[in-house]
Amino acid sequence: MDAFELNAEKRSTTGRAENKRLRKGGRVPAIIYGGNGDPVKLSFEHNDLVHHLDNEAFFSHIIKIHVNGGDTEEVVLRDLQRHPAKPFVEHADFLRIVAGEALRMSVPLHFVGEEECPGVQEEDGIIQHNMNDIEIECLPRDLPEYIEVDCRNLALNDAIHLSELVLPEGVQVVELMGEEDEQNDLTVVSVQIPRAAVEMEAEEEAEAEAEAEAEAEAEEGEASEEGGESESGEDDDKS
Repeated sequence: MDAFELNAEKRSTTGRAENKRLRKGGRVPAIIYGGNGDPVKLSFEHNDLVHHLDNEAFFSHIIKIHVNGGDTEEVVLRDLQRHPAKPFVEHADFLRIVAGEALRMSVPLHFVGEEECPGVQEEDGIIQHNMNDIEIECLPRDLPEYIEVDCRNLALNDAIHLSELVLPEGVQVVELMGEEDEQNDLTVVSVQIPRAAVEMEAEEEAEAEAEAEAEAEAEEGEASEEGGESESGEDDDKS
């Protein structure tokens, strides 16, 4: 996919009052930082930015920002602040990228083959997602739009871990970049027995145990009564 493109205007003033004025005028205050350049304060047309945000790839893809119709910055979206109650974007942070310099990004996971895996089709299991995105490190040119997770061969109680993901060349999972540690090899997706079935099985086991205990107590009580009658009969004979 080609880079996304946005048009931006430089901001000469800052502060709450200026940001409020921009938002009231339908613009989003933003900043570009990092790389080999100084921070650049910008603003975007709100509807144009929101239109791009509807595309999942925008969050993990290279973006070209044309500043005042002239200079172009290549960036990735680093942070987004939304209004807590209204469908408005209040601020955006972009990280400048440098060719040949690795960057870290969170990219989405795309799960395929869930409905056709044996654990679901033949064993009545359900797919459980333990994560929906992962943090990766790679060069800008190697940045993937998403990571595909193939679930087609999963049986009941099977799982796919971070170390089992098929990654594009040049891409590493940040969680696995340190010292080897099984605790870092987290579960990405698994096929489990539905919770309702587990709870029902637990209830049935509890009921069975309760019935067994009740029967055991009843048998002990009968044995005790029979023993008492026998001792009483022996005493009568002796007398």
